[in-house]
Amino acid sequence: MHDETVDRTTNGSGPLSKLRFSELSQLDASAKHRLREKFRGERVPTLQEAVEECIKHQLTIYFDVKGHPDEAAAALKEMYRKHPVLYNTSIVCSFEPKVIYKMRQADPEVVTALTHRPWSLSRLGDGTPRFSSPWKHHWMQALDVLLDWAHHHLLWNLCGVSAFLVQKNFISPDYVQYWAERGVEVVGWTVNTAVEKQYYQDLLKISYITDSLREDCEPHY
Repeated sequence: MHDETVDRTTNGSGPLSKLRFSELSQLDASAKHRLREKFRGERVPTLQEAVEECIKHQLTIYFDVKGHPDEAAAALKEMYRKHPVLYNTSIVCSFEPKVIYKMRQADPEVVTALTHRPWSLSRLGDGTPRFSSPWKHHWMQALDVLLDWAHHHLLWNLCGVSAFLVQKNFISPDYVQYWAERGVEVVGWTVNTAVEKQYYQDLLKISYITDSLREDCEPHY
């Protein structure tokens, strides 16, 4: 699951942490999807089931880890042991440097990436402040500046990443060159229109993450 709740991506409601998998597996994962008529009744898979499906279709997997560094590293280490093909077809990525650090400790052969969006601590993806308190907002802005510096000058090297996943609005030719000089690939997210895709493919010549390979979709932050 991507979110902390099941409301946005299923026909259920409430925090993910309050649900057993037996309950989660009964939800319709297509309920809010634009292609819900075609995939009505699609169930939420386990990690194992999702991985096996991706391997069957020869897809590249981004394991986007939201937290729990030790548990995530242990679970993914076992997944790579079961499916060695993942070493060449997947990337473990996270906003949290500790997740990547723990993954690299658990298995240094796994390809990893840090995910970054400037001002992510103080603002939501659409630019609105996360916190109503002015004091807390300004404090988080200061931490954002520190985190941005650390990502670009310290953490990428400390964690040993191969790629840097960045929100699309902050990527430029100079930015791609900055990371290329450090031997790090840039991946943009989330690129949802044909015009944007052409820009990333033909001008920047980098990979991107999209909600659809075929049609244009709404902006996603």
